[in-house]
Amino acid sequence: MRSLPYVAAAVAAAAVVLAAAPASADDDSGFTIKDPRITESSGLAASRAHPGVYWTHNDQDEPRVFAVDSRTGETVATITLRGVGTPRDMEAISVGPDGNVYVGDIGDNLNGSWDHVWIYKFPEPKTLKDMTVKATQYTVTYADGPRNAEALMVHPKTGRVYIASKNEDGGGLYEGPATLTSSGTNVFRRIGDVPWVTDGAFSPDGKELVLRSYFSARGYEWKKGRLGADHRVRAPIQGQAESVTYTADGKALMFGTEGEQSDVQRVALGDDSASGADSKSPSSRGSSAESGQGGGKSSFTYGIIVLAGATALVLGVKRLLRRG
Repeated sequence: MRSLPYVAAAVAAAAVVLAAAPASADDDSGFTIKDPRITESSGLAASRAHPGVYWTHNDQDEPRVFAVDSRTGETVATITLRGVGTPRDMEAISVGPDGNVYVGDIGDNLNGSWDHVWIYKFPEPKTLKDMTVKATQYTVTYADGPRNAEALMVHPKTGRVYIASKNEDGGGLYEGPATLTSSGTNVFRRIGDVPWVTDGAFSPDGKELVLRSYFSARGYEWKKGRLGADHRVRAPIQGQAESVTYTADGKALMFGTEGEQSDVQRVALGDDSASGADSKSPSSRGSSAESGQGGGKSSFTYGIIVLAGATALVLGVKRLLRRG
């Protein structure tokens, strides 16, 4: 998403303050995306076929995605999609159990200006190199009308596609048909309420769904295709928090952000749930929005105050602009 300057400024101010908070000695590390073409990394997905590789893309770009090696931060493949139209606002990416990569061209910054959006699907390449592949394009509508969305998740067991809409007053979780069709319209129906969401991801075992926003993240138990009990998930403070994915082994979450040379930060998880109650601290590149561990209680509290102020500023200015 191309955010307005005041949004970026408010978030950046909070990030600068929280960056001064002390980090734990057992920090995990992530990686920096080095490709100068990737300036708006809006989605992130761990490859199923290539360990340590993550798929990402810009939002308003050509129909292409990038495979980035987490060990070096370098792009190891650029995949151009053939057979689809010109993307409008690609916001999310997910890898399904069928061996396909799904790209959500689902952004709508005017929150209802487009009566349909698209999903693109292509087979994950067996060999990583620059190539053009044939992709399938799916037309998507929502049963309750158009809306903005930045999160698309494919369940790792059933292959069903879900979209979480984005709204400052709370969005919805939408379920797609059991099987997508390329010959007609795929109607997504609301099955639950969610907070303001910029991305989401299912755990590899399909038992958890994590949704992130600009300032926090929450995990939900996934039971019989519906949201269950929710709990906190530690998330790093980033300049423009856009993406999240599980690592392929399910032991950590990777949190991404937009911008040139953007960081992807790894947050290890506990053994029992996505809440990370027994996990290590997040990367030293940023403090956690919901850690509250070790000697960082005062920094954590101060950070929350700063975040609350930044959030109020962002939402207040947005409302004033709408009224004007």
